[in-house]
Amino acid sequence: MSLRSRYKLLQLTSFFAITCALAYHAHADDSKTRNKDFSSVVAMENAWVSPTQKGQTVGSAYMTLTSKQDATLIKVESNVAKAVEIHSMSMERGVMKMRMLDNLVLSAGTPYQLEPGGLHLMLFDLTTPLKVGGEVEFELTFKNQKSETFKQRIRAKIRTEECANDAHAHHGHH
Repeated sequence: MSLRSRYKLLQLTSFFAITCALAYHAHADDSKTRNKDFSSVVAMENAWVSPTQKGQTVGSAYMTLTSKQDATLIKVESNVAKAVEIHSMSMERGVMKMRMLDNLVLSAGTPYQLEPGGLHLMLFDLTTPLKVGGEVEFELTFKNQKSETFKQRIRAKIRTEECANDAHAHHGHH
């Protein structure tokens, strides 16, 4: 075998070894989070979505999030919107300001209320009208302090704010 052939064989062998090592580590890292049960890390309660008017392409969703451990909400997806963003609202010099947040940091044991006039989810480019009585599915992606990502799903009823407040009030009496 010529020196040039040996060199090419060494290159191919090295490439193959590195590729196998990377694939193994990627699989090992993936299996760390895949085999853990994160289904009850974040309690998601009182979820509801505001109904929309005909032709409206933007909606809003609300819920209470309480995490058992420090975690960060990093992404939200929905079956009725092309994009979902986390937003905050605050009063500044008598003017209501709304801002998109890149994420929402959740401290362990602290309930975070996503509600009208405060933190909430904005649904953009709705694919269907949101009618009272319907349901919207959400998939929320979180990251914990170990940088493990996990997803949780929730269904939210489409209802008016008054109905949502009534349902929340009755829920508290049980």
